[in-house]
Amino acid sequence: MKELKKIVISGGGTGGHIFPALAIANEIKKRNPDVEILFVGAEGKMEMEKVPAAGYKIVGLPIVGLQRKLTLKNLALPFKLLKSLSLAKNILKDFKPEVVIGVGGYASGPTLKMAQRLGVPTLIQEQNSYPGKTNRLLSKKVKAVCTAYEGLESVFPPQTIRLTGNPVREELNRTSISKEEAFNQFPALDPNKRTILVMGGSLGARTLNEGVLHALTELENANVQVLWQCGKYYFEAMRKELEIRKKAPVFLTDFISRMDAAYGVADVIVSRAGALSISELCIVGKPTILVPSPNVSEDHQTKNAMALVKNQAAILIKDDTAKEQLIPEAIRVLNDEDKMSELRVAIKRMAKPNATADIVDVIENLV
Repeated sequence: MKELKKIVISGGGTGGHIFPALAIANEIKKRNPDVEILFVGAEGKMEMEKVPAAGYKIVGLPIVGLQRKLTLKNLALPFKLLKSLSLAKNILKDFKPEVVIGVGGYASGPTLKMAQRLGVPTLIQEQNSYPGKTNRLLSKKVKAVCTAYEGLESVFPPQTIRLTGNPVREELNRTSISKEEAFNQFPALDPNKRTILVMGGSLGARTLNEGVLHALTELENANVQVLWQCGKYYFEAMRKELEIRKKAPVFLTDFISRMDAAYGVADVIVSRAGALSISELCIVGKPTILVPSPNVSEDHQTKNAMALVKNQAAILIKDDTAKEQLIPEAIRVLNDEDKMSELRVAIKRMAKPNATADIVDVIENLV
């Protein structure tokens, strides 16, 4: 296999794009220690901070997204797009990459478009079960599309599709934490109680938070506890609510750094249906209830969730009914050992633990 010398990775905007990008970069670097990797992101977006923190160079384009509501900002979009295309062309001509990888997000559009015009091989890593418009357009000229879900032949050219899965955190594949070790990370939790993990991401999810608050009495009566990641935006408000209920069976936190331990204590997991969260949950193999966010483009979280639901690998609760149904459904699942076993087996079957390595195999084959 030819050693990789120069690679461009483009995209970002959210952790769902940045994490796969960094995982791919780390695997490339592990196999090719002398490789030069350049990231191309969008000015002002989180990749401009996260990528340098991970030890990689990044340059920013002035590209922005189209605002859904009428606003003067949309008038500047064509000019910023043209400038971004020009800058991307110059970056690629100067750097001379062997391949350009797009992970989704604003910057990947102009970067991959110019790479295709310059004859540089391009690859897309598509995290979701329903791709966005940019990746659908770019896919017409890419050499390969690495997908996490089956059934995308109607969206992408079939000959380009490689079913690899999404990269997940290395520690989830690398270590197997015992239940005792996991509970040691959360001393406020009782190891003898059944535990529901509720996670709405680092920013939080209002619906999930409301669902927990709504069912505190039910949790007490069922002798069930909750490890509750409420998100930094909601932490103070949720803490004050819990002060009123001093004996609530809840361990509240704004952010969980040891997710391997959080998964380890959980008997049932409640989560939004972001692509990377789902990929991790498949690796973890615990009974899962998904509440797709309604505030995402083209309702792609519902489509992500349905990929599991149709295989009996997860339970879906709609956002508008979650406040009343979420915790009662979690308790119902906890009390049904047959259902717990069915969910464990089915979700584990959908895991793709070697996704990062498989994606880099595809990249190396392009070169």
